[in-house]
Amino acid sequence: MGKNSSDQENQGGIVKKEFKKVLIANRGEIAVRVIRTLKEMGIKSIAVYSKADKNSLHISMADESICVGDSPSKMSYLSMESIISAALATGADAIHPGYGFLSENSEFSKLCSKNGIVFIGPNPDSIRLLGNKSVARNLAKKSGVPITPGSDDSVKKDFLGIAKKIGYPIMIKAANGGGGKGMRIVTEPENLLKEVEMAQREAKEAFGSDEIFFERYIEKPRHIEIQFARDYNGNIITFPERDCSLQRKHQKLVEETPSPYVNSDIRKKLHTVVKKLAESANYHGVGTVEFLMDKDKNFYFMEVNTRLQVEHPVTESVCGVDLVKEQILIAQGESMDISQDYVDDFRGHSIEHRINAEDWEKNFMPNPGTVEEIVFPQGLGVRIDTHVYSGYNIPPFYDSMIAKLIVWAPTRQEAIRRSKRALDELIIKGVKSTAGLHREIVRDINFQRGDFYTKYLEEFIPMILAEREEKK
Repeated sequence: MGKNSSDQENQGGIVKKEFKKVLIANRGEIAVRVIRTLKEMGIKSIAVYSKADKNSLHISMADESICVGDSPSKMSYLSMESIISAALATGADAIHPGYGFLSENSEFSKLCSKNGIVFIGPNPDSIRLLGNKSVARNLAKKSGVPITPGSDDSVKKDFLGIAKKIGYPIMIKAANGGGGKGMRIVTEPENLLKEVEMAQREAKEAFGSDEIFFERYIEKPRHIEIQFARDYNGNIITFPERDCSLQRKHQKLVEETPSPYVNSDIRKKLHTVVKKLAESANYHGVGTVEFLMDKDKNFYFMEVNTRLQVEHPVTESVCGVDLVKEQILIAQGESMDISQDYVDDFRGHSIEHRINAEDWEKNFMPNPGTVEEIVFPQGLGVRIDTHVYSGYNIPPFYDSMIAKLIVWAPTRQEAIRRSKRALDELIIKGVKSTAGLHREIVRDINFQRGDFYTKYLEEFIPMILAEREEKK
């Protein structure tokens, strides 16, 4: 499968270690996803769970399981001490953090190392360097990566003065997190201080830090990202770009690869700067560099996610790779199982639809509860990543993800047609979901043309709802 033939000795100072047991410090569909790869690699899996997740699918799939605390995240999945204690009690060689929770926490990575446990991800220094958005911006700038105008460091005072220098509209961002938490767009100076206060409060609740920074807001941008992987033997691989422009509340809803907006020349430029940035940060593991792209196809550095992305399956689909496997191989001190030539020969088009337990017609109001019935689509080119089953109770404490529907086809138009078919087969009863919105999206002419941007759904959804009202 395009094996990397490098015979270099490990130069990263890491001791090669073959994992026999890996604890997954996460829940839901990503825990299920990691367990599947561990089984295929012959590695035993350990699931952790909170009291609210005692009937979750990942528990029954794992070789072992252990409760790490009460239902709220801070008392279970965010409790570093509980997770480490569970790993030590079960004899885990390593911890896979999934995404969210502790996946980008440098202190947790350091704590793993102190306890003789391998953190399947980058080292604490790389997480600190790239996980803090303002610090990462400065590194990107030094590495020659284009960046949007903004504050060079976290903004702690003189908010109005700094914003005036950058110029409105301003994007406020949490310095130590992602997923849209702590993010605000400000168009007028009189609204800035109120939005700063709200962003700081949300960032503190989500990431334990109220640090924020400012960026000039690019109007009608595309959200383009590059997945990369770098091992301790000097091998670095960049993957075809993902287009994550269809979002709600700054969180991705539909992702696809390759982007209908990016040509081969831009792709090469993106890959060049990503490799330079990863090497500058001495990064080892799997990561993603995110960019904003304007109407003239100029791209600007946005942030680095020092973990596996929710949307990683689309990359796996077109490239024929298992990114979780590559993460584990790197963490064991081995060379990656793939080469750049193999990845560059990617085929077809893949689209991911995030199906969440939310009422999209009412501003995506969370809709936890019991899934009375769920029937997933099947057939050629259809993949489902989920932890949900008929009778499962979606708890109110965590992310509202029900499933990820991933399709692959030889061309983008065929992938869209496959998405239509798969979404029409999907049945969810008992809770409201975003499946209906996805059905509207794939039938939208602008989506079919590839003509959309990060705020597109804010215009599209009211239009769809208004049309429904007219038909009543």
